[in-house]
Amino acid sequence: MSEQALAPASPGNRPPISSGGRARTRSSKWIANQRKLAPWLFLVPGVLMFLVYVIAPIGQSIAISFYDWDGIGAKTFIGIENYIELWDDEAFYTSLYNNVLWLVLYMLAVPAGLMIAIFLNQTVTGIRIYKSLFFFPFVISQIVVGLIFSWFYAPNFGLFTKLLEFLGFEGIAVLADERFVTYGIIAAGLWPQIAYCMILYLTGLNNVSPDQIEAARLDGAKGWKMLWYVIIPQLRPATFIAVVVTIIGALRSFDLVSIMTSGGPYGSSRVLSYYMYEQALSEYGFRMGYGASIAVVLFAIMMVFITLFIVRMLKDEREGY
Repeated sequence: MSEQALAPASPGNRPPISSGGRARTRSSKWIANQRKLAPWLFLVPGVLMFLVYVIAPIGQSIAISFYDWDGIGAKTFIGIENYIELWDDEAFYTSLYNNVLWLVLYMLAVPAGLMIAIFLNQTVTGIRIYKSLFFFPFVISQIVVGLIFSWFYAPNFGLFTKLLEFLGFEGIAVLADERFVTYGIIAAGLWPQIAYCMILYLTGLNNVSPDQIEAARLDGAKGWKMLWYVIIPQLRPATFIAVVVTIIGALRSFDLVSIMTSGGPYGSSRVLSYYMYEQALSEYGFRMGYGASIAVVLFAIMMVFITLFIVRMLKDEREGY
């Protein structure tokens, strides 16, 4: 065999690529481009929906808060006058205080949901019946929950009044007493919220590593130590979702207040979302700009709490906890 035949082919004397080879090259490039483009095509509908139905209304609410507008006629730009009025509005501070109360007490749903989930995460006879009973509040409407608790608190025939009288105490008209009305509504809201947190933790408990549980038992861990050092760290994703959803639920509480008291008595059970509705949409309001300013304040409070919690979660993950 000659030396010319053994020498490697130079770029100038390489054999031409066949039409089949060029077709395969174009096909592989097209497939690669398609794989890069496919995720974005799936994201586009969701991103568009988020922009149209979330981001755009937020921007519109912020813009409307700088106007005096009844929702029908011409808008009048007044700058930050609505926010200045909020600063001196006693009803706004009552609503804000009630929202803080909702937020603090609503957080009881997270540990309560965890405890119930641990109780239900057993393989004993009849446990499915108990799961169904605890799951029931989650599947019914908030309106139904409000009606049930309105009857429960009724001073004439309500079960709560009968229970107090049976224990030797005088009956209390919870929803008509300024001292107790907000606590009564929060108790009604906690019923379905605990069920929701329970579902999240039941799902998380199914993903707990049995190897870590067994290793902890061999090391002598049990009871609260097992729960605190082994189980709860593995439930961090469920805890994150439970806390965020509970914060949002506490700050946007509206339906229970509307159904049970309509903000009464004398506005003592108002929350920010209901006060916003009163100012913007009720027959006593039609002040769209003022209602929008309340919505902006509520949105800012919500974002502060959620952002702080997300930052804390990310910091814990970076530190390896």
